[in-house]
Amino acid sequence: MAVSIAVLPGDGIGPEIVREAVKVLEVLNKRFDLDATWKEAGIGGAGFDASGDPYPKATRELVHASDAVLLGAVGGPQWEALDKPLRPEAGLLGIRADLGLFANYRPTKVHSQLLDASTLKPDVIDGVDILVVRELVSGIYFGQPRGIETVDGERRGYNTMAYRESEVRRIARKAFEAARLRSNKVCSVEKANVLEVSELWRSVVIELHQAEFSDVELSHMYVDNAAMQLIRNPKQFDVIVTGNLFGDILSDEASMLTGSIGMLPSASIGEQFAMYEPIHGSAPDIAGKDMANPLATILSVAMMLRFSLNRIDLAEKVEQAVEHTLDAGIRTTDLAYAGEQAVSCSAMGDAVCSALEALA
Repeated sequence: MAVSIAVLPGDGIGPEIVREAVKVLEVLNKRFDLDATWKEAGIGGAGFDASGDPYPKATRELVHASDAVLLGAVGGPQWEALDKPLRPEAGLLGIRADLGLFANYRPTKVHSQLLDASTLKPDVIDGVDILVVRELVSGIYFGQPRGIETVDGERRGYNTMAYRESEVRRIARKAFEAARLRSNKVCSVEKANVLEVSELWRSVVIELHQAEFSDVELSHMYVDNAAMQLIRNPKQFDVIVTGNLFGDILSDEASMLTGSIGMLPSASIGEQFAMYEPIHGSAPDIAGKDMANPLATILSVAMMLRFSLNRIDLAEKVEQAVEHTLDAGIRTTDLAYAGEQAVSCSAMGDAVCSALEALA
């Protein structure tokens, strides 16, 4: 059965890494039995440059007509002077809200081939396999009121961090369901000792746990302690569920356990739609230099195959191809350790495609 994919390369290194992910899709179509079509559209700065809107109408129509969305990255210094609703990041927040992508899955799995690429000791990170389930369409990034005003002659900035109990309940349910497929442990991270919104968060998580998921081990941790424990003893975690802001920060911290943020894919899931993207940004400093690591984007394709296209078999093939590529000692600049020879973004993509073809 044919499937359609909306491909949104975005800005900075986005077009480069997405290009390598599309190569993987081409191999899956040619050598395996994936029947996929895709069409590109603009988002972020590229969307603004083309149409004056970081989330153009044509892009919106395309994603609503597709089975899944593959996104590169958005943002860059050339758009920083724009009004906030026109900046690239508004396009990213816009598509998440438009598609109702409330659950962001960010897996952190340490690959044994890359133990030396991490700044942490191998015995601390060997075997780490964490899933951060981040709430994505509420919290402080979306809360109102927000703004900058002048009070008593000086500027004052303010944002609102707010969650409805229904929003907490639905993201907690996703975390508990994910844990049942893993090691059956959930750690809920918040700051209930000082924030009322976190008091509500903890209360709702406990209520849901008692009512529907008592078979899952539940623990609670303040976000500052969680940040420390991710470095001190990351193997204690299985599934972490947390809010938008805390999840953004903790998942980026967790990425360093793997040696590079360029290794982490993500899936943003809603009731009807899903979007897949690497967790890293647009990296404008290396854009156009063919230096970026495309593996997070390629692994995002694997997540798309697993969660949206119902092709777990092909997801496993892509993941195996990445493992075989790493086994062969092929590294991009961010992964190269102690003088290892680094390859380009396109060469890494070609290597994964070759490994994938060998599995046909």
